[in-house]
Amino acid sequence: MLPTFNHDAATAIEAAKAAELAGLHGVFSFDHLWPIGRPDHPALSCLPVLAAVAATTERIRLGPLVARVGLLPDQVLLASLLGLAEIAGARLLVGIGTGDSKSLEEHKRNGLVYLGAAARQESLRALCSSLSDAGIESWVGAGSEATNEAARRAGITLNFWGATPARLAAEAAKGPVTWAGPIPGGAEAAATTLSSMADAGASWVVWGWPQSLETVVEAARLAGVQLGRQEQPLSRE
Repeated sequence: MLPTFNHDAATAIEAAKAAELAGLHGVFSFDHLWPIGRPDHPALSCLPVLAAVAATTERIRLGPLVARVGLLPDQVLLASLLGLAEIAGARLLVGIGTGDSKSLEEHKRNGLVYLGAAARQESLRALCSSLSDAGIESWVGAGSEATNEAARRAGITLNFWGATPARLAAEAAKGPVTWAGPIPGGAEAAATTLSSMADAGASWVVWGWPQSLETVVEAARLAGVQLGRQEQPLSRE
């Protein structure tokens, strides 16, 4: 995850460049108006930051994790993602989700309509279909069982934030999965987490913004993850 809870984008752009140089497979941006539970802190707009990252990198994949339906009108969000695809090309990987009660306060404080679950799920289905038609890979942020089942029926990968290896393995038996979340500890502990998520069936592990990129690289090395390649992010040496 990129460090986007800042007043300017320079840190996030430099982090993306450093990640590409280190051989990481992808960088992602939250889509929040502030860090959850901290409305007095800044947050950069997700899609413009990713456009800047796309324009200043060459190999690394990038995308929102996750773009939330309801923050923008559906057609504006779709047009923005299609525009981002014009810059990033096949590197774009769109995480998209319905949001949940944790993000409700963002809508309330900014006068945004917070649609019911059924309406958000319908928007999600339509947007995923449009992205697929445009040849853009997408993941759906796992949520309610209705959301998860809709993604599985469409053959779309589900991304689980903070799930345990046991939960992830159970979900992987139903369809393709990726994992994202904070990874505590040093390189050795992080490597154990990476390995356990790969063994549970995750094709990607997205690390919540780390304090040290060097720790990420060392953890990947210890876990046997090959860096410097776009395909098969969790392939082992």
